[in-house]
Amino acid sequence: MVSWTRVRLSFELALLARARAQTIVVNNHILSADVSPVAPAFALFDASSSNATADLFPGETRQLTQDVLANLTSLGLTNLDLFAFPDPNVPVGSSAEDCKNFLSDLTIFPGTVATKVFDLLLGGSVIRTRPFASPCFSDYKNQDIPKCAEITRNWFNDSYTHADDPTSINAILFQGTTCVPSVVNPGATHCTLGSYPPLSVNVSTVAQIQLAINLARNLNIRLVIKNTGHDFGAKSTGAGALSLWTHNLKDIRFYRDYREGSYKGPAFKLGAGVQVFEAYEAARRANVTIVGGEGRTVGLAGGYILGGGHSPLSSIYGMGSDQVLSMEVVTADGKFRTASETSHPDLFWALRGGGGSTFGVVTSIVVKAFPRIHVTTMTFSLSTGVEIVPDQFWQVLRAYFNDFIKYTDAGMYSYFSLGSLGDNYVWAMQPWFAPNLTRAQFEEITAPFWASVRAIGVDLKPVYREYDDFYEAWDASFPLEPWGSNLQRSGGRLFPKENWEDPNKLSETFDAIRYVVDSGGFVIGFNIAPNPKTGYPDSAVNPAWRKTVLHAIDFVTWSQDTYPELIQIWSGTLTFEWGPLWRSVSPGSGAYMSESDYIEPDFQHSFWGDKYERLYELKKKLDPWDVFYAQNAVGSEDFEMSDYVFGILPSQNSRLCRKKPPPEEK
Repeated sequence: MVSWTRVRLSFELALLARARAQTIVVNNHILSADVSPVAPAFALFDASSSNATADLFPGETRQLTQDVLANLTSLGLTNLDLFAFPDPNVPVGSSAEDCKNFLSDLTIFPGTVATKVFDLLLGGSVIRTRPFASPCFSDYKNQDIPKCAEITRNWFNDSYTHADDPTSINAILFQGTTCVPSVVNPGATHCTLGSYPPLSVNVSTVAQIQLAINLARNLNIRLVIKNTGHDFGAKSTGAGALSLWTHNLKDIRFYRDYREGSYKGPAFKLGAGVQVFEAYEAARRANVTIVGGEGRTVGLAGGYILGGGHSPLSSIYGMGSDQVLSMEVVTADGKFRTASETSHPDLFWALRGGGGSTFGVVTSIVVKAFPRIHVTTMTFSLSTGVEIVPDQFWQVLRAYFNDFIKYTDAGMYSYFSLGSLGDNYVWAMQPWFAPNLTRAQFEEITAPFWASVRAIGVDLKPVYREYDDFYEAWDASFPLEPWGSNLQRSGGRLFPKENWEDPNKLSETFDAIRYVVDSGGFVIGFNIAPNPKTGYPDSAVNPAWRKTVLHAIDFVTWSQDTYPELIQIWSGTLTFEWGPLWRSVSPGSGAYMSESDYIEPDFQHSFWGDKYERLYELKKKLDPWDVFYAQNAVGSEDFEMSDYVFGILPSQNSRLCRKKPPPEEK
């Protein structure tokens, strides 16, 4: 790490000496440093230079090297040591600071000179943040009443536009809710950054990622990575940080006959910014199927794959990360690497399920593709009222629960919600998804359930639909995901198959889920078993996934006028009452990191089980500078935020600092 004292002194002297100008020297002539002679700073590599079978995308051939930096140094451009690769002769951690720097801490940022140099080297891709809702306020001098009305109208129901913004995120509660329209906070009168990073890099090349990583490492600046911002845990935001916005890495390439290791068959190479809907559309055009999420605007090659990624096809093909054949990634030392079974295999193991914003910045992945697949779906809803009493409601739900193992053994996946509206319980199947099954097969498998429903005296009317391919079924079945509420918090649990093999354990599991609903909570459930008959690769995916037949998410909600003290109580109920209850009926299991409690107890083993120790060791080996950090990520236990939301939730709108060891450990 570059000495902070030396860096600050050199930059301040440069500012005094050069004011706002940057110059270079070419053939003994002093010229203004602008985009023509300086930028962008990269060397062009051959597309076939990847260690994977797939050629590099054009943006991946543009890389930063020592020679590029040496050339810029010879031109006389100042402060290039800030963008240097690590010096192998400098011990790592010898000058580690207690806290990550805010960009605003540094006299060099976001000052004109430093930002100009950075932007020149990047090729003009620096974005100064204006929060997504800033047109609703006067603070950024871009107030626009019609635009604000559009933002307000679509805030909760248009994740496309949020994903297309450099800094907008889903988990605004942990951001600080500092710039939102009136529909979110009726009393809001100002717009501030909160935890939104002040500067983002609109990434289109590997060199841009390398420059940003090197700068963040050398100046101890917090670095965040944003693809779409879907993450429940606010992993893609951070106060005072520099952000890498990978959303526009949209290249897609299809291989009809791809070979990588022992795999032979169709495959896609996908840029890190490719979203689920884009990947599915590409697969449909190629007349194949790929494994991805149910959420339309989720970044398939981003946090989804890195966290493991469950899918409507998981009971047949496994997790999203099981399909990965290779990945291109920039690691904390600024080096560009191919990760696969034969190239940096430890990194490859960690990237598949070890979590995003942890081991590097992925620029692309290669994933398997499968034949076109027939799908049958079924939907229904059930609620209590005049004709259905609560006992009948819960008996029908229990009848559905009884055969979870049989359903997933048949390759099925179901997505349902469970809660109450007023005095009535409501259960919605949205949908029951049966890939590779006809309606007749679907009806045969589920016949015992329907017989039980009739015996209970309930007239439940299912709606069946059949589709010739996965894309059509997915497109018709899964709605656009909601976005950006600060009125809820969630937790989750993976319930193991063994609980369905013991009637007593099943009753305890069912009762624990009902308790949450009876206590005012809301549950989303997935009957899913990512343990395919064909097996799965060794990776960092939570081993609890291979034993589960139910992934359940519980939500606690409140209203705009709820007192903060009551919100804190509700929030505590989720973590300290419902969470322990669900863990008590599933000891030794875990939770899915991407859809879990923001303050999950013992997250290390809840998210990764007995794989955590290896992951932590790899984290320290691959990122000894702690360049990458995210809430509940591997190694995050070594840090803490300086402020909290409602007293117990680490606020991303605060300073990130290293935890100090207890006195006896010093």
